[in-house]
Amino acid sequence: MNPPGKLYLIPTTLGENEPLSVLPLTVKKVIEEVDVFIVENEKTARKDIKRISAGKQQSNLKLFPLNKFTEESELPTYLEPCLQGQNVGLISEAGCPGVADPGADIVNLAHKLNIKVVPLVGPSSILLAIMASGMNGQSFAFNGYLPKDSSARKSELKRLERLTYEHNQTQCFMETPFRNNKLLQDVITTLNDDTELCVACDITLPSEYIKTLPIKIWKNTKVDLHKRPTMFVIQRK
Repeated sequence: MNPPGKLYLIPTTLGENEPLSVLPLTVKKVIEEVDVFIVENEKTARKDIKRISAGKQQSNLKLFPLNKFTEESELPTYLEPCLQGQNVGLISEAGCPGVADPGADIVNLAHKLNIKVVPLVGPSSILLAIMASGMNGQSFAFNGYLPKDSSARKSELKRLERLTYEHNQTQCFMETPFRNNKLLQDVITTLNDDTELCVACDITLPSEYIKTLPIKIWKNTKVDLHKRPTMFVIQRK
């Protein structure tokens, strides 16, 4: 019986830039050697694979979908190739698998099945935003998406601001790109003037914009974040 294959956690770019400008050659090497992938979206995954390894035969690929429509009962079948000795790749839509990404469930299952999990180096918008913010990188939290309801969102912003002040813990969050400008406006009008806000937009792309300023300065700063992937990072000292 063959030993189990490995589950490779394969990062992708954060936008339409040249893959090997932000991804190490290890990612290209693994993609060239693996034919079975677990992906969030088949179309974009095939596009990413082609961009990273243009010569790879797309007809040889076997892709399993992992998204909000995937039934939990299907997950064990996705790892059957690993149990039969084949390596499998888990590819995120953007950035690193398993972080703000549905891939965490398949990784957890792999551990339970004693399948070796191999994370590959690649861009994480969360870590890159924290790195570039100038805020506390020893203690921070990623909060994902804030509530859609305006009143609930403002209450959550005040709660996160209190956490930064009481525990010296940097807080990071995001929004659907077409609602970024509204979120920015809520942050500016809700938080204390002395609270620092980092807006990290289009990270790693040619249009990258990263700036940390107190809220009182942001009130007079013009920036259009519409449909641009953005991380928001706050800290009140």
